[in-house]
Amino acid sequence: MRIAEISTPEHRQAAAVHDSQSPSHHQHNHLLTQIESKIKQTEAHPPATPLPDSLPSDLRQLLTNLTQLTPFPATNNSLKLHLWKLSYRLWNSCVDLSNAAAIRSPSYNCSPQNVAKLRHLAADMLSLAVDVVGVPSPVIKSASFYYKTGLVWHDHKIFDLASTCFERAADLLSKLDASKISDAGERKLLLDMNLARSRTAWEISDKNLALMLLNRSKTLLFGSSVHFKALANQFLAFAKAVLSRKENNGSFNDALKLLNEALDLCEKGQSIARTREETVEIKQLKSKVMRFIAAVHLQNGEFDSVIKCVKVLRENGGEVGDHHASLPVLAMKAWIGLGRYSEAEKELRDMVVNKGIPEGVWVSAVETYFQAAGNAGVETTKGVFLGLLGRCHVSARAAVRVVHRVVGDDNGIEGSRIRAKVVAELVADERVIALFANEAVAKERTAMHSVLWNCGSCNFRLKDYETSAEMFEKSMLYIPHNLENRVLRAKGYRVLCLCYLGLTQLDRAQEYINEAEKLDPNTICAFLKFKICLQTNDHCGAINQIQTMITCLDFTPDFLSLSAHEAVASRSLPVAVAALSNFLNFYNNGKPMPTTEVVVLRTLVTVLSQDLGKEAEVLKFLKQAHKRASELGAESFFGKGEIGRREQNWFAVTSWNFGAKCGKEKNYELCAAFLRLVPGFYDLMGDGQSEENNVTICRSLILTVSAMITSEKLKMTPLTDAEVKHAHELLERAGKILNSSSVGNIEADLHFIYVLDAYDMHGRLNNLLSQQHIVESFVSTKTCTPQYLLQIGLSASQGPRFNAEVATFALRECLSGFLSSPSPNYQDVALIVQKLIAIASIHKGNTDDDAVLSMYKQAYRIMVGLKEGEYPTEEGKWLAMTAWNRAAIPVRMGQIDVAKKWMDAGLELARKVAGMETYQAYMEDYVAEFEKKCTDCWWNTASNSTVTA
Repeated sequence: MRIAEISTPEHRQAAAVHDSQSPSHHQHNHLLTQIESKIKQTEAHPPATPLPDSLPSDLRQLLTNLTQLTPFPATNNSLKLHLWKLSYRLWNSCVDLSNAAAIRSPSYNCSPQNVAKLRHLAADMLSLAVDVVGVPSPVIKSASFYYKTGLVWHDHKIFDLASTCFERAADLLSKLDASKISDAGERKLLLDMNLARSRTAWEISDKNLALMLLNRSKTLLFGSSVHFKALANQFLAFAKAVLSRKENNGSFNDALKLLNEALDLCEKGQSIARTREETVEIKQLKSKVMRFIAAVHLQNGEFDSVIKCVKVLRENGGEVGDHHASLPVLAMKAWIGLGRYSEAEKELRDMVVNKGIPEGVWVSAVETYFQAAGNAGVETTKGVFLGLLGRCHVSARAAVRVVHRVVGDDNGIEGSRIRAKVVAELVADERVIALFANEAVAKERTAMHSVLWNCGSCNFRLKDYETSAEMFEKSMLYIPHNLENRVLRAKGYRVLCLCYLGLTQLDRAQEYINEAEKLDPNTICAFLKFKICLQTNDHCGAINQIQTMITCLDFTPDFLSLSAHEAVASRSLPVAVAALSNFLNFYNNGKPMPTTEVVVLRTLVTVLSQDLGKEAEVLKFLKQAHKRASELGAESFFGKGEIGRREQNWFAVTSWNFGAKCGKEKNYELCAAFLRLVPGFYDLMGDGQSEENNVTICRSLILTVSAMITSEKLKMTPLTDAEVKHAHELLERAGKILNSSSVGNIEADLHFIYVLDAYDMHGRLNNLLSQQHIVESFVSTKTCTPQYLLQIGLSASQGPRFNAEVATFALRECLSGFLSSPSPNYQDVALIVQKLIAIASIHKGNTDDDAVLSMYKQAYRIMVGLKEGEYPTEEGKWLAMTAWNRAAIPVRMGQIDVAKKWMDAGLELARKVAGMETYQAYMEDYVAEFEKKCTDCWWNTASNSTVTA
């Protein structure tokens, strides 16, 4: 507001008088001229542009210079009047700038702080000439400038400058005698300045000063109800500020003290009110204060005091009571605090018939009552709300709030079920549904659907599928039947299908998913049908739904992973295999997948291993894993670091385990195929093999060939040349590992099997020298035993690939081993001797009779010194009889010496064998007769010769 300029004749006359003889007159005029120039610049400044920052600073400097020349001479009143006028001009120009800014758009910036600085300058200029003569109430006017400037600084939240202005105004007003001020406006200024100063002190957290100033203001009320009301309002404002604090720390008690002060002022102001308007206003303030007092008592848990306050407000001394909307709420909360739910329910039900209570108030009251009463108040809440539906101002938003409150948070399954039942009855009421029929409440309808949906979801997580299904069904009531919401309706049908799946009501689940598919056919529908097929053990149907899923537009491979998990959980292994097999088909297109290929293959092998007779399929997927790893690289397929090594090891070990299993089941063809994969997986590591891995590789290589040979024997189908060549390559690698230092002491049996297999393969390749070398090398190892050599010798001495040299070498080494032991097994010794004789007979024939005879003589030497029966009797008889019989041909052929050697050998052996006494006597007689005949024959021949000669 602009302030009228001083233009009275007295002022102009006083301005004409000046002391031209004053030495500082020229300086004063010069500074005032400069100040006036700046003020003219301000007056001429266009409102559309911000004030320059230099203008307030220049004026401040000029005013500082002028201050150094004060006080003005008492006789030079004209200077003071001139300064007074300049101050008013500067103030009015600030008012014009502020008014222009208020009229313009909010984005307009008139440099409000610069304008505030100019106001402050105007107040300082006026205070320099506060003792001017000829101006009425100059102190009041100067203090008024400071007061108004302080209000501006307070609005800008620059509280230090606001406090400075209020303090300057207080200093000026302190020179006056308040009791002698009669003007109502000036009296109001005294009070307002004190209240403003108190507010600023409160803002800078000087609470003690703020309260001291409020109490000091009680001396400035001048018996005016308006003043009492203003001061009471300030006490109330401070009480509100205290209550708004987040921390308690006794704030309720502080607020109560302030409210009691305000109440006391209201009562005093009411007693001195002169007009009806003043009385009504202060009564309204008093009721407001009492409501706050009741609220503070409620927060403090002083429920009796709350009831008393409400009772006082309603009775109002026999006059028309206060019917503020908050009173029933306060009373209801107090009754609840006292545990008197019947009175609280009465307050709540009275609000139903009170049309003056706003919707927000009674909805809040319903929420509060229900929160306190809990599940016991569910029915009351429903009844109150349905009763409120008869009132014209019930809105869809209120219905959403009430339903949301009744649904509440988690209160356990039982509590949730009770609440859900009431909510279901409430939202299914036609009157409630009618609230949401209009498109204007589409937002509220969506909110109601969300509340019911979330309630259903909460119960679903609690596995209370029955309650969950009811909530989802009721949420469908708040989905419009139009094209835009068909997807949402389909979603509702799908979740209902899930609920009834949980309840194992498969027929209803099938109905709902069929409805959903009609509205929005997608992968989820096919997946839910897949789940129904699993629960009905319809494996073919489940596999068909997997194919349906793949053809859907929104299909992602995640559904196949989920389908596999579902199938495994329901023990539908063929379905799980189908899902995972289809999953593998998506790894060739290069798109990102939710699960690595190696995990899918590992899972697939694991699933197949749980079913009997699936070894062939397991082999297929293990081969596929090896192939993919070879194509992509071990790190890309298995993974990097320790994880990758573990994956590789899993596949290798699984191949070994299945090979061992098939070997035990005598399925040697599959056994060989599985074991052949083991070194393949280990080879993919590429960073060198550990000793443990090398041992496993060696075992698998050897046992692979053994399984191939055994399978050949059982099937009676000879190995092809390619298979023989491959087996030979496997054994060559095994031999290198056996001879390397990376393998410790490998099992003796495995080494022996390797020798047998290698001997067999070299024989198939007609590599007789290699056969000999392998056996000779084996003999030099620590693992070689006479029993192993016996087996090698027997193997070499029979079959289509007979090798006399190897058989003889092995059996001779074996015989030496047996005989060198402390207690030889003469059963094995006899067998070896028999075999050596047989081999020598076959291999040497009649060309080296001495070699055969030497074996008989060695047998005789073995038998010498043995106890009766220690050497096997039957084998001893065989030796004696065969040696004797070998003399038959030489006898017929007239080879007397040869026949004599064999007959002597047979007789010597017979003498060492128990039970051959009869044969021995016969042999001795025959030998005697044979020798006699031979002597006679020789004599006759000699006589004849002599005679002839």
